[in-house]
Amino acid sequence: MTQKTEDLDAVYGATSPEAARKLYDDWSGSYDAENLAKGFWLPIVAAGFFARHMGRTEGPLLDAGCGTGLVGQSLALMGYGPITGSDLSDDMMEIAARTGAYAGFQRADMGAGLPFDDAAFAGFTCIGAFGPGHAPPQSLEHLARALRPGGIGVFNVVEATHEEQGFPAVIAALEEADVWRVAERSRAFRAYLLKEPELLVRMFAVERL
Repeated sequence: MTQKTEDLDAVYGATSPEAARKLYDDWSGSYDAENLAKGFWLPIVAAGFFARHMGRTEGPLLDAGCGTGLVGQSLALMGYGPITGSDLSDDMMEIAARTGAYAGFQRADMGAGLPFDDAAFAGFTCIGAFGPGHAPPQSLEHLARALRPGGIGVFNVVEATHEEQGFPAVIAALEEADVWRVAERSRAFRAYLLKEPELLVRMFAVERL
């Protein structure tokens, strides 16, 4: 996820989870208005990716890095749930709670681990959490652990930086270890429809084996 152009370096330059948490706490009140004004459509694309691969099902879902709840609202409207939100920022989760889309919340630093049992969820989404200065690629190992066999996970990476960040290696290692299979890898596309055409992202759908 990206902030106003003048703040982008600060957001992507966060050097610790605590620094990222502070940035998102401060941003929480204007996050939706600023991003939606720029045509932020990642939550809708993510929900569509998830539905395409998960199909009609009931079961607990994890919205990791849930922010203000844009993804969770989309999933809930499509009939999925119950949904647990997790995020570094308590202020972001407070706003997400107002949507009524979530069954509960858990503060979590994905890079350090997730406070959920193995195979706890039928599916997960993790949208906007893997840009520079955000959750590291090892977070995918924790998300995979919390996903039950046959479950679907959907996440995105930033096209310009994900290789340098190390995401391809972790995605491939999980596939080679038969932890999951990559069900779909999108082409690179714009995160915003109206602004910042240079910010390209790529969406992944994975199935837990």
